[in-house]
Amino acid sequence: MALYNFKRIQPIPTANDFLDIVLSKTQRKTPTVIHKNYKIGRIRQFYMRKVKFTQDSFDERLNAILEEFPKLDDIHPFYSDLMNVLYDKDHYKLALGQINIARHLIDQVAKEYVRLLKFGDSLYRCKQLKKAALGRMATIMKRQKDSLSYLEQVRQHLARLPSIDPNTRTLLICGYPNVGKSSFMNKVTRADVDVQPYAFTTKSLFVGHMDYKYLRWQVNK
Repeated sequence: MALYNFKRIQPIPTANDFLDIVLSKTQRKTPTVIHKNYKIGRIRQFYMRKVKFTQDSFDERLNAILEEFPKLDDIHPFYSDLMNVLYDKDHYKLALGQINIARHLIDQVAKEYVRLLKFGDSLYRCKQLKKAALGRMATIMKRQKDSLSYLEQVRQHLARLPSIDPNTRTLLICGYPNVGKSSFMNKVTRADVDVQPYAFTTKSLFVGHMDYKYLRWQVNK
């Protein structure tokens, strides 16, 4: 099982921002001028290129999300259990599953309209088909607003977790509130855990390291 660096996951835009990014890229990276006196074959290719480019842009960004978020079956059981504690694994898998379904639906829409564009008989008809294709892709992405928002919350939380190596020697400090766990950890490691004369000061996981008898130890609290 591989270790996983949660901090490498890129921020997830909202559904509206996602659309703005993809559609503005299509506008920038593909030709923008077409004339009615062009041959119909050239007109078809012009709009087919826009549909395909938009599909590729969606694919690229959606694939990045699916690849960057860890698959619970492929990572170390420690991380898998940790994520199941922080976030219900079924909800997490469902959100990624919805993103994957959206990617396939967008691919299907693009293929359908590229096929229709091959039979477009006028500039107006081809333009309307392109508009319909991008509109259906946008509708699919708008329906993912809850999944995208949820995954961004997961990303922000995971990015704040300390780096833990589940394969190294580990000393786990646990006990009743306000008995000196934080003070002990500050003494034996270089961690800087806040210490106060009242209970429940520590509200997150802390990790430190120490050397004892020429062995390196990971200390978790």
